[in-house]
Amino acid sequence: MTDHTSRFPSSRLRIPTAGLLIGSLSLVAACGGNGGGAAGNGGPVGDPEPGGTLSFAVGSDDGCIDPQQTGSNDSIYPSRQLVDSLTDQDPETGEIAPWLAEEWEINDDATEYTFTLREGVTFADGTPLDAEVVAANLDRATELGSRGHITLSYIEGYEETEVIDDQTFTVRFEEPSAQFLQATSTHALGILHPDSVELSDDERCESVEGSGPFVLESYTPDSSITMTAREGYDWGSEVWDNQGEPYVDGIEFTIVPESGVRAGSLQSGQVDVIGNIAPQDLPQLESANAQILPRTNPGMPFGLGLNQEEELFQDEAVREAISLGIDREEIVNTAYTEDTPASTSVVASTTPDHVDLSEYLQHDPDAAREVLEDAGWELGDDEVYERDGERLEFTILWFDNAPTNAPTLELIQQQLNSTGFDVSLEEGQVAEFGTRVAESSFDIIWRNATRADADILRTSYGPSSPYLIEDEELFETLRELSAEPDPDARAEIAAEAQEQVVSQYYTVPVVDLTTTLASRAEVHGVRFDSGSRVYLNDVWIEESAQ
Repeated sequence: MTDHTSRFPSSRLRIPTAGLLIGSLSLVAACGGNGGGAAGNGGPVGDPEPGGTLSFAVGSDDGCIDPQQTGSNDSIYPSRQLVDSLTDQDPETGEIAPWLAEEWEINDDATEYTFTLREGVTFADGTPLDAEVVAANLDRATELGSRGHITLSYIEGYEETEVIDDQTFTVRFEEPSAQFLQATSTHALGILHPDSVELSDDERCESVEGSGPFVLESYTPDSSITMTAREGYDWGSEVWDNQGEPYVDGIEFTIVPESGVRAGSLQSGQVDVIGNIAPQDLPQLESANAQILPRTNPGMPFGLGLNQEEELFQDEAVREAISLGIDREEIVNTAYTEDTPASTSVVASTTPDHVDLSEYLQHDPDAAREVLEDAGWELGDDEVYERDGERLEFTILWFDNAPTNAPTLELIQQQLNSTGFDVSLEEGQVAEFGTRVAESSFDIIWRNATRADADILRTSYGPSSPYLIEDEELFETLRELSAEPDPDARAEIAAEAQEQVVSQYYTVPVVDLTTTLASRAEVHGVRFDSGSRVYLNDVWIEESAQ
């Protein structure tokens, strides 16, 4: 068994997850000056001042508070505060750090992970967080429905968890799973109270209990989420500055769909932090001396996922023409903040092992028309291509969980229609996002997926992909990626997989999602995690502003 041991507390030894090339990791350089972690105002502010309630306005709610079933950033922000994870991932280096687990060992083929939990961790009612609880969480996670598709992808091939003693357990997989250590750092594998584990999926969406720094007090879907600081909490992640009780007394999340209203509420002092900043709101926020906090999300960029079960998208010429018809620079310059880059691959630029494949992602509408005509498509009288009586028409499904989505999709529609397509747009309900993805109920879907690990390629484009891809050569590459624990070898495989996906245009990447938050100048310690979500244990508010 290969020893990958890290101890907590320690001299801050951190074990890199397979696939992270620390020397070339681009997280820090692409974080808009935030260093990937702390997102405060950067100036000297003195010692933290405890007290007060943090007010945080987000734009949407996917109807579920269970971190193992949430997929939308706006819903992950609150659910993340309720649970601890076995490990954490340093957003500045990409290395895996202790949290609930103080040490771990991984066998040579990455089919067995043995963790030792730190002692003294409890849930709010005093129930110990032990190996039995972790095993129950993992066993139950395999039974989650469509809302748990992220969690299920992280434990694909899960066989069992063997409880060795109260603090020690071994997780086994049927096949090598080199990605699992990084997966244990995510909200999706946050550990729930055994009573929460036993609830139905729907019941868990209404209320859950974790061992995290905050405790859920109330959740009203599409309205508000209230939580209070956990008394006695002292087992925070090694990545955090404050590993003990939160500085604030509680957090009030409110759902405010209009980006301009969120910005106005921050400017007037009604709220402390807001998410989903629209470009048009930046001037008023800057004039109000707000802190602008951007960080580019790793993982799958925002783009068009093409359902390969549709005969139209089995035609590679159609897929390539769609990509050639999209002007990414116009979209970025029109609909996004200056911190947002156009996509250069099928994984975002901040993803470990990203390679620049922008040569495949050029805007050339004339070339798009040529590709279509070479494949037998002819331009009809209505300026839409057709072949054998079939028009080049389809619908793009999108969700209003970011203020940039609507203007982006309208631009894409215009660009493709002017190239010879007939594109319709369908706005889906945010609460139905997971189901629509899991059921592949779309022609094309506008989506992204955040994860700071190259395994995002497997979950996005492998045999279980919602795009229903059939490509055994690609699948074999992704199996090799999943089985390879050596970081250098895994980087080479990830590069090969990226080129296979982008050169076949199974998806059309457009823009690397950049999370942009804003906070009042008096708020300090908003901290991004490795997936550009937030930890709020370090947050404090200057006493004069409380």
